[in-house]
Amino acid sequence: MIQLHDLEFVPYISEETITTAIEELSVQINRDYEEKTPIFLGILNGAFLVASEIIKRFPGACEVSFVKLGSYEGTTTTGKVQTLLGLTQELEGREVIVIEDIIDTGNTLVEIDRILREKKVSGYRIATLFYKPEAYKKELSIDYIGIEIPNYFIVGYGLDYDGLGRNLTQVYKLKK
Repeated sequence: MIQLHDLEFVPYISEETITTAIEELSVQINRDYEEKTPIFLGILNGAFLVASEIIKRFPGACEVSFVKLGSYEGTTTTGKVQTLLGLTQELEGREVIVIEDIIDTGNTLVEIDRILREKKVSGYRIATLFYKPEAYKKELSIDYIGIEIPNYFIVGYGLDYDGLGRNLTQVYKLKK
């Protein structure tokens, strides 16, 4: 068990399971983008670890960019997505692979979809390490899913609780 701020968390997903999921995601992405030069777009802050792992497994030429969006306060979403750090790279006519750490409500994806349409990308696909099907109510398709989980609040491997826990190599869930 670990404590972050005022909450206790218990082990949930091992580092080995996470690594296996990332390897499987990478195989799918590498197959679909063979002989293409995609732009990997990591969603900060949470996706920095999974993005680095997927990108370093990509054998071809690629570019990397990040955008920082925020919608959480504590353990709950505000329902409003703010752009905290925008895109500076030209994306028009490019193939983009969006890398998320977790998809739950899908509010961030709706904002990413808006941004990418505005930037006139030729196409994009979405990859996520963790996916909460119970919480996801949007229409956007998710192309690459690492691990489906129930609607638990989790920390570790890039995910945080009020800034703490991103550095943990395994994932913990909120203790009930």
